[in-house]
Amino acid sequence: MSLRLKKESLSTLSVGTHQYEYYRLSEVARQLGDITRLPKSLKVLLENLVRYLDDDTVVEDDIKALVDWQKNAHASREIAYRPARVLMQDFTGVPAVVDLAAMREAVKSLGGNVEKVNPLSPVDLVIDHSVMVDKYASDDAFEKNVEIEMQRNYERYLFLRWGQQSFERFRVVPPGTGICHQVNLEYLGKAIWSEQQNGRHIAYPDTLVGTDSHTTMINGLGVLGWGVGGIEAEAAMLGQPISMLIPDVVGFKLTGKLREGITATDLVLTVTQMLRQHGVVGKFVEFYGDGLASLPLADRATIANMSPEYGATCGFFPIDEITLDYLRLTGREEQEIALVEAYSKEQGLWRHAGDEPIFTSTLSFRYGHCGSKSCWP
Repeated sequence: MSLRLKKESLSTLSVGTHQYEYYRLSEVARQLGDITRLPKSLKVLLENLVRYLDDDTVVEDDIKALVDWQKNAHASREIAYRPARVLMQDFTGVPAVVDLAAMREAVKSLGGNVEKVNPLSPVDLVIDHSVMVDKYASDDAFEKNVEIEMQRNYERYLFLRWGQQSFERFRVVPPGTGICHQVNLEYLGKAIWSEQQNGRHIAYPDTLVGTDSHTTMINGLGVLGWGVGGIEAEAAMLGQPISMLIPDVVGFKLTGKLREGITATDLVLTVTQMLRQHGVVGKFVEFYGDGLASLPLADRATIANMSPEYGATCGFFPIDEITLDYLRLTGREEQEIALVEAYSKEQGLWRHAGDEPIFTSTLSFRYGHCGSKSCWP
């Protein structure tokens, strides 16, 4: 097959004074079939396949299978998915850097250029798992703990600092900054990613895999991501696709408003119980309904963070005004926020009131039915 679809879907998006190239899903729909009611989480996968269409790892039949998913709300086809970036914590990240260093040694022994050994996808390593609490109940406990941590793991941190200075597309977040999935949500996640590729400014959905099971928290920001093992993360870091079946998607409709006295914890526990009973292992969960308009992003992130507890691959919340408000609250640049809004609206990733995607199965919950401490996982 030819790469005609990829070529013809490439277009330009103007956002303020900036120009971005992107792969237009409306052109894919024109050629292969309507995708209006395709779940937004699957539209993210669809764009990924179009962008990496090469007639080798990704063929046009893969894209057609994802478009045709709407017919039966199921597909048995295996696809090659390439996340935009990789998130690691220190326990799994250190071995990955050791592997990269070993690869450079091997290249050097063969007379090659060691500078060519680098991650092909951006990698963020957040140091949080090795942090211990030695001091407490004092005003300077935090500073003392960080100081002790630096002394205790000096050689490890010196090695990671070398890695950050030596490898391209590799950043280290130092200890004392926060836990990895929280740092990812507040600082690293972009919702829509943009980068220079061969002299072109390309925009596409922010996606990732991480070596922490609660990487799923980022889905509250409209970023598709989930946890994987260290070997899979290293493969993604080196540009290798992740092989996966096109997933079933369970729709969870939220309506109404929370009653006074009912907390976000009550809602999260209720949602978790319902999804456990429904059975969502190995599936995507996508939230929709007018109830999202009053659900703060912190609560969305908490529900998404519970994905390992209810068994889903991820719990995805589409991008909307609340997403943009959170990006502003956490200090993202206005140009980045403008790109998130313009791109998601252009690509059908923006949540609109009244959206009714096709799902494999659905659940619904009215906030008014949520009781205090209504369930415990």
